[in-house]
Amino acid sequence: MINFVFKNPTKIIFGKDTENSAGKETKVYSDKILLHYGGGSIKKSGLYDRVRKSLDEAGIEVFELAGVMPNPRLSLVQEGIKLCRDKGINFILAVGGGSVIDSAKAIAAGVPYKGNVWDFFSGKAYPAEALPVGVVLTIPAAGSESSDSAVITNEDGWYKRGLTNECLFPVFAIMNPELTFTLPAYQTACGAADIMAHIMERYFTNVRDVDFTDRLCEATLKTMINNVPRALNNPTDYAARAEIMWAGTVAHNNLLSTGRIGDWASHGIEHELSAIYDIAHGAGLAIVFPAWMKYVYRHDIKRFAQFAHRVWNVEYNAFNIEETALKGISALESFFASIGLPVRLSQANIDEAHLEEMADKCTGSGSWSIGNFVKLNRDDVLNIYKLAL
Repeated sequence: MINFVFKNPTKIIFGKDTENSAGKETKVYSDKILLHYGGGSIKKSGLYDRVRKSLDEAGIEVFELAGVMPNPRLSLVQEGIKLCRDKGINFILAVGGGSVIDSAKAIAAGVPYKGNVWDFFSGKAYPAEALPVGVVLTIPAAGSESSDSAVITNEDGWYKRGLTNECLFPVFAIMNPELTFTLPAYQTACGAADIMAHIMERYFTNVRDVDFTDRLCEATLKTMINNVPRALNNPTDYAARAEIMWAGTVAHNNLLSTGRIGDWASHGIEHELSAIYDIAHGAGLAIVFPAWMKYVYRHDIKRFAQFAHRVWNVEYNAFNIEETALKGISALESFFASIGLPVRLSQANIDEAHLEEMADKCTGSGSWSIGNFVKLNRDDVLNIYKLAL
């Protein structure tokens, strides 16, 4: 186990009807806010009205910016930055899933910055401060509700890039599992793949003697494996939805990272996929992660065999641990398929047309490598895309 500092300042307000506390929680920080959300789903469900009522009762002046898309766009972020500056807004309340939250974080970082907010995502600058952001979570997936990261897509060239900085932690996250009852099955499944990918990015590490966080990762994965089919079978199963929602937060609040170095190559590979094809991030990860595993598992067969045995209950064959490892990869792939996700690019109607372009973008045309578990160059990334066809 390596040295670490763990800090997570996000206040979690979890349970039934908690969205009604949005006004009280927001009032602590501001009387003038930006309410940021996606399309019409929060209005159809009645969530919008409940949140607005709570904000109005708290005496908060509200400006709105709707229209966040999956794989949130830089252009809307820039619109939000201008709105906040013009109106003197000093707090953002994000009502939605990871895309809305990430968009809100990008706006929050951009408002006090004199340059182009994309500088942060392209690595040209780092934010020194950001407006406070609060969250009402509607989709358990990205874990952005209590993480220090955000991902934005730049339409100029279709680059999807992430930013990690301590100033991006939301100050609070309101989490009511009931808000996820009306999610379409496919969106629930995509969210599950995203959550599981966050855990696996941390699980596959070269750091030794991390059994405690190994076990935490394995338990969180098994929680997802057990509860996602329950939620798909009965969308109003509160217990299953609550387990998934809390697992999604723990998967990405950095607790599972403590004392270890994660990989994150699969996320980088997938970002190019969803930037160009606008595929749901979780669906892209369901395609990429098994392909990555097949490409790198020989680097540490024992860890993959442990993953198979502890997470998927594969019988451990001490005489042929490679067989055990491969059965674990197959079990993951089968699980993703069983919940309705594509596990091949062809199943998402994606062919070879942009594989070279995506490999170039992912590695700066070969000028850098990605991943920590195994360092991957441009040709490695291309080979993983080909394995995923």
